[in-house]
Amino acid sequence: MNGMLRLLRRAFALVASVILAACGSAAGGADTVVPPPLSQRGMVRGDAALIVTLLGTGDPTPRIDRFGPSTLVEAGDKALLFDIGRGAMQRLYQIGHSSAKLDAIFLTHLHSDHVVGLVDLWLTGWVIDRRKSPLRIYGPPGTAEMVKHLGAAFTFDIDIRTSEARLDPQGVRLEVVEMEDGFVWSEGDVTVRAFLVDHSPVEPAFGFRVDRDTHAVALSGDTRYSEALIRHARGVDLLLHEVAEASEERKAERPLLPRLAHHTQAADAGRVFTAVRPKLAVFTHLVLVDGFDPAGLIPLARSTWDGPLVVGEDLMTFRIGAEVAIEKR
Repeated sequence: MNGMLRLLRRAFALVASVILAACGSAAGGADTVVPPPLSQRGMVRGDAALIVTLLGTGDPTPRIDRFGPSTLVEAGDKALLFDIGRGAMQRLYQIGHSSAKLDAIFLTHLHSDHVVGLVDLWLTGWVIDRRKSPLRIYGPPGTAEMVKHLGAAFTFDIDIRTSEARLDPQGVRLEVVEMEDGFVWSEGDVTVRAFLVDHSPVEPAFGFRVDRDTHAVALSGDTRYSEALIRHARGVDLLLHEVAEASEERKAERPLLPRLAHHTQAADAGRVFTAVRPKLAVFTHLVLVDGFDPAGLIPLARSTWDGPLVVGEDLMTFRIGAEVAIEKR
């Protein structure tokens, strides 16, 4: 009986490995650079100066496979969240991360798809994760006004849970700092810098750079081709860049589709990558018009960038140390 069980386990493992290999081949494509699994590289959490997890890589479309834009950056004992799109709270739970452990939240801008998850993370984090300290939010001008109205909107819920469930009233507080170009957040050996990018008519809109030791990651935020992004991202290990694409037929329409005009198309993003030369470039916040196939992004970017590039997926993790390792959940 034990021998039969061992044979069955081996057979299952073989089938699973074949399926995973086939899935990886189909999803990656010839131009996608995917290092070996972390388990084969010997990289453990302690070896990573920065750990970056894509919690959401989608756009306003309510998809189940790509939640709203949100990225978690873990730097030593600091946990930093950039944008809070739809489903950010669920994704945090999927990776076993408590929202009560977030040290700071940074907002690139106030478009709804980048902040719609705030209420869930704020209140659910207080009720379920039993957060006992204020949630600290760093955002563009207008963030404080938005937060003030959220507090008013949920007064009933907050009062009931404070009195009946005896939740810590400090845990439901929201502390806001409104940023300007060049804003710097620093704690211990971790530094976050905010810089203006071009997402007009949305102004201001920010990109970010996170540094720890000799390693760094840059997040483009929502932007057109940006010289400011290039200037601030030089020397990073990992560059996360938004992207918007459509078929050539749709691009030919006039005026240019707003979803393209306010964002960066793949070939232009490739020009940014070439100027920055990151160890790894990653497409995230995919704004795809009329079901444009994500697999088509890399061939377009290849006209302007010949380095390592992947199309990000929800829950994809990057561990930054001597190398940048990729983990797909």
